[in-house]
Amino acid sequence: MPEASSERDRLTVPQGLAALSLDALASVAYGPEAIVLVLAVAGSQGLNYTLPVTLAIVVLLAALTFSYRQVIAAFPNGGGAYAVAKAHLGRRVSLVAAASLIIDYVLNVAVSVSAGVAALTSAFPSLYADRVVLCVVVLAVITAVNLYGVAESAKILILPTVVFVVAIFTVILVGLLRTNPVTEPTHAAAATESVGVLLLLKAFASGCAALTGVEAIANAVPTFRKPRVQRAQRTEIALGGLLGSMLIGLSLLIRHFQVAPNPTKTLLAQLTEAALGHNVAFYVVQFSTTALLALAANTSFGGMPVLTSLLARDHHVPHVFALRADRQVYRHGVLVLAGAALVLLIGAQGNTQALVPVFAIGVFIGFTISQIGMVRHWRLERGPGWHGRALLNGIGAVLTAAATVIELIAKFDKGGWLVFLAVAVLVTLFESIHRSYARIGLALHVGEVPEPPQQLRSLVIVPVGAVNRLTQEALGIALSLGDEVRAVTVVHPEDEDGPSAEQLLEAWNQWHPRVPLTVLASRSRSLARPIVDHLRELAAADEHDRLVVLIPELHLPHPWQRLLQNQRGVLLDRAIRQHTDAVICRLRLRLPIPD
Repeated sequence: MPEASSERDRLTVPQGLAALSLDALASVAYGPEAIVLVLAVAGSQGLNYTLPVTLAIVVLLAALTFSYRQVIAAFPNGGGAYAVAKAHLGRRVSLVAAASLIIDYVLNVAVSVSAGVAALTSAFPSLYADRVVLCVVVLAVITAVNLYGVAESAKILILPTVVFVVAIFTVILVGLLRTNPVTEPTHAAAATESVGVLLLLKAFASGCAALTGVEAIANAVPTFRKPRVQRAQRTEIALGGLLGSMLIGLSLLIRHFQVAPNPTKTLLAQLTEAALGHNVAFYVVQFSTTALLALAANTSFGGMPVLTSLLARDHHVPHVFALRADRQVYRHGVLVLAGAALVLLIGAQGNTQALVPVFAIGVFIGFTISQIGMVRHWRLERGPGWHGRALLNGIGAVLTAAATVIELIAKFDKGGWLVFLAVAVLVTLFESIHRSYARIGLALHVGEVPEPPQQLRSLVIVPVGAVNRLTQEALGIALSLGDEVRAVTVVHPEDEDGPSAEQLLEAWNQWHPRVPLTVLASRSRSLARPIVDHLRELAAADEHDRLVVLIPELHLPHPWQRLLQNQRGVLLDRAIRQHTDAVICRLRLRLPIPD
């Protein structure tokens, strides 16, 4: 692919925000509410701590933003926490980071899609019974767009992203300028708990759900246009600035309007109604929120395929995950991500609350590993200003580690243990695949200079079914491959509709291709067994150094035509591979098919 065309399929800064930041930006719809839900148990006194808790989260956001800006520069090939841990904390820790990020990517897709559908069914209750179908449809659309191309998906997402960001800032600005709420404030319930350190820490950990997705840009640096590092860094800073501003602004509105949790209306809906009124503007905010929550899954589709491609290059997942399609898409990573999310959505019946308890745990494990790895990175590099950079990452490591511990304790009995299990299973799988590739490498003598190739005496066996153009082409190619060529065919003596052995031999002799034909009888109507037995007899005779089986097949131009084929080649291939040591060549011939 020409370089100019390749660069057009990559991301600019606005496209990067749209493709890789929706998870973080859309989290303002549930992050502040998560804080309020915890603090509300202490009544109105607890709600007064919403702003301090939010400011603490924004401090952590700032630390993460600048840290991942440094990660982008230090590891321009992407991978985020995985790349940092691999370089400075060892292979096993890097696999834990990769597993935790993959889990979070899959959960993000499932939570984002289900949350978007939940917002839609809240506006249209008649659709509630079809929520699982709607989740599947939304997931299919997002997957199809990402299979088409990363840049193309980003272009589609720019408009709804701009509408959402403008709508949220409009709510904040208009709300802060409004001295009297247009609706009656929602008062908090009576306090059932005093405001203590544990309650504040729990609120902090819950609100940290708003930080999921901050790492996605660092994981996907290769998807940006040149200069990739500078574009990715600007995108990371823009994300941190927008998200931090929206979180602080919404927390100010929460205190300004004294809103509290409402079982029938989201916190963002209450703030929007209080700031703008129940009018067209209110529905614009709600629908843009619905769209962004559903589309926030795109963050995972931008980050996880790049991560799995790096794992593939390190031999921890199948190498096929490192292959790109024409539009710079890691297609297999996209499909596996969509499949895993589909399983979660169907298993949870489209219920967001069934998925939320284990959401964000994985990403904070990755955050912590990344911060610790970057501290070690600066200590080893010792460049100008390394003390300040290491201090920034050290503070981030302490904060993310604390948040991780609190998340695990608070959510362990609600399904958090599943994250531990899933991480352990994935790391074990990665290790198993790595060992398999190592054994294959030993068998191939990878890294060694092989001896010069030797010409061996080979016998080429061509299974045929009739005298036709396909047989002619196959024998011609076989004669150019081996020292000796023989054709074999299988007949069924009891088959009255098929040709007999005598008829086949007569047709063969009339054609006279200068290749002998061996007729094998099969009373069980099996095609593969007689050929396998014949190959074993030839191998036992030890008259040739190598047996080659050339299986001719007709390649039909249209998919529907291929459904008409008898799959004879597939059956022979499987049986010969399983029961003999013969070399198999599947010959797919393109012959002109009249329309």
